[in-house]
Amino acid sequence: MSKHLRGVKPAVRPDQEPLSRVPKGPAWFGAHAREEWKRVLPMLVARRVICAADLAQVETYCCMAGLVRQIEQERQRSGGLIDVKLFGMQNRAAQTARQIAATLGLDPVSRARLGSAAPEDDADNPLAVT
Repeated sequence: MSKHLRGVKPAVRPDQEPLSRVPKGPAWFGAHAREEWKRVLPMLVARRVICAADLAQVETYCCMAGLVRQIEQERQRSGGLIDVKLFGMQNRAAQTARQIAATLGLDPVSRARLGSAAPEDDADNPLAVT
């Protein structure tokens, strides 16, 4: 079996033409999507892993994460009642957001592949091998 059929993801690397500043979020975003944009985009720009061509993917991630929150907020307002159709929509939006988050380096595994999760200084680590 080739390694391409095993689900091995390529290593996330800094982009050759990364964004140098955080662009303003789309005007059509809802409140929750806008909050997510403001939360994750500064991290992606700082890690130098996002370019202008990736912004559509970030927009989709923010929309899906915002939709999950919006549906949960509506469920809580209705006294905790679960609407089967809304639950299915929320579940699919959460799954999509999780998959996109992994490709953008927003989960622990993809950050470890990028190397940003590694400690920079082991001087104060009592378990560090010296």
